[in-house]
Amino acid sequence: MKEFSDVYEQQYAVALFNSVRFEIEGGGGTQSQLLHRKDPLAGRSIFSGNLFQYLEENRKWRNRFVSVPNSYTISLYESKAAHDRGLHPKVTINCAGYKALTSMEEYMELMNTSLPGIKAKVGSNPFIKCATQFPLILWHPYARHHYFCVMTEKEQKKWHAVLQDCVRHSNNGLSEDCTVQTPAFTDTVRRHRQAKGHYGTWDMMCGTPPQILANLGKMQQRQRNWMLISDAVYKQVLSQTTAQYEALVEACEAHRAPLDARLRTDMDQIITSKEHVSSKIRALVLPKAEQLLRTNIQPYISSILEALMEPTSRGFSEVRDVFFKELVEISKNSLNGGGKEKLGEHMERLSMLAFHPVKMQSCYEKVEQLNLEGLQQRFDVSSPSVFVSRAQILMREQMDNAVYTFEQLLNQSLEAQGENDMCKTIQRCQDRVLKKYDYDSSTVRKKFFREALLQIIIPYMLQQLSPSCSPELPPFKELIFEDFSRFLLVENMYEEVVLQSVTKDIMMAVKEAAVQRRHNLYRDSIILTNKGPAGDSTDGGSFGRRRKQVVSMIQLDGEEEKEEEEENLGPKSPDSVNEIRDLINPKMEVVLPVSEEEQSDITNGTGGDHWHHHHGGWGAGGGDTCHHCSGGCPQEISTRQDVPADNPPAADGRQEAGS
Repeated sequence: MKEFSDVYEQQYAVALFNSVRFEIEGGGGTQSQLLHRKDPLAGRSIFSGNLFQYLEENRKWRNRFVSVPNSYTISLYESKAAHDRGLHPKVTINCAGYKALTSMEEYMELMNTSLPGIKAKVGSNPFIKCATQFPLILWHPYARHHYFCVMTEKEQKKWHAVLQDCVRHSNNGLSEDCTVQTPAFTDTVRRHRQAKGHYGTWDMMCGTPPQILANLGKMQQRQRNWMLISDAVYKQVLSQTTAQYEALVEACEAHRAPLDARLRTDMDQIITSKEHVSSKIRALVLPKAEQLLRTNIQPYISSILEALMEPTSRGFSEVRDVFFKELVEISKNSLNGGGKEKLGEHMERLSMLAFHPVKMQSCYEKVEQLNLEGLQQRFDVSSPSVFVSRAQILMREQMDNAVYTFEQLLNQSLEAQGENDMCKTIQRCQDRVLKKYDYDSSTVRKKFFREALLQIIIPYMLQQLSPSCSPELPPFKELIFEDFSRFLLVENMYEEVVLQSVTKDIMMAVKEAAVQRRHNLYRDSIILTNKGPAGDSTDGGSFGRRRKQVVSMIQLDGEEEKEEEEENLGPKSPDSVNEIRDLINPKMEVVLPVSEEEQSDITNGTGGDHWHHHHGGWGAGGGDTCHHCSGGCPQEISTRQDVPADNPPAADGRQEAGS
């Protein structure tokens, strides 16, 4: 914690500088077409039902009532009656960092690889005898393990989906709304690991900051009952890191006001100073970085991208299909004369679709096929699980945005037209939402692909360049005025230069992939239309030109792409973004911000997209904008919503969200 605190205090000031600079300089990302729900899980719960739990104290299996509230913390009760009476649960489990397993074989394999010096003989019996053939195990490298079982394979699949959802949600614990604390924390963790020779993504970047810090220190485990000892030590480590981390954040926050005031007064000089030093670092680093890029990275970018795109695009396509099927059910209801009450029931179920672990499982499974074999060894990526988890969270967001947009459109239409020809109204709303979904899912996927490429490539570049570049960085500190040295760290500027060196290649790779029909992505292109003399532009830009973003849909069915890019002509594609927008606001000309790919070509600022550390790798900044980088860059990342849900439990106590 002492090592961590020293670095955190430095990174806090840098993150504050980036946040304030972004606030002053502004910059808007592309707008999503779907609406966002603020708190979809308010007053709801996710899942409840019965499981058998193994009690280690007496080695017995006991029936337990399980409730998963909207916090995604698993609560185990003696019975449903105990839950209904509001008694405290027997056990609560925060699933951050856990893995949900469905076989003893899987479990023993993980046990063997996680216990130094202890290897079970092949075929040796596990120390727990499962009461049924259908176990469910929550495994963690340091914390206590939890053992459950159910009676049927169907129940096992259902509960496995629920447990995976709890893990997925709990792992995604850092708030992207904290534009200073989150980048300060994630960058400090990354530097702490890099100082010990660990580059790249990290599977244990899971949960709240104290949990992540507790994962940084691993204790020796040699006894057969390692889990209980390890769990006790882990709890002590966690309680200490919690107290010390909270004190650290409080101390940094106490100094925030004077730092903020200094930044606002001296922002121009700080930026000038930064650009001066960055240009000197660039002269040192770029030749080496470009050589590394040419020989060791560029030949593999398209392979990495292909490995990421196939399963991710299948997952997003499945989200669309699952959503569509639910809407078909609603249409059938209206055709069969189901009235407003019946429609209300369907809509209530639909509202929880994104948070229904079982209904969403088919979407999540598609992404779990993501395989970076071969590339993992070359770029030292520990496992693809970080990328799988991120894609799944984005899929859930897009599903909920689609559901919420449909709810809003349908409500508006019914208010305007009443219940006349309800089926046609539903159909019209459905078509509009699906078009919006296609556009947004394309934007989100492209952002995700760029994030993932950076998470894989940047740590590898830093590791390769470190021996020759790091020793030459200290002299650059003398070029920074002492007054500005809190906000300008040479190591951060060096990493930004490395980042900029590869950004253009990544942008181009994603753009080229968007042209291939099979990926079903929108392709961004630009029409620059002269509007009078220079400086007389209608969009207020400095180039005296009106920029339009043309987006064409590449059809999966092999239909020829139709797009005209002549000056002054709009796109002819039936799925162009302007026509999509015309459906919402007829006869309105819409000028979109230039896409960040083009922005990076037009402005020679900090090199296109900027990134902030996510899950121990390099990822995009939180919320709709990136507050991490120097240039106050526009971003288009959809905001993560920490949310979940449910209906009153069924009579047997076993209930699924929206079931």
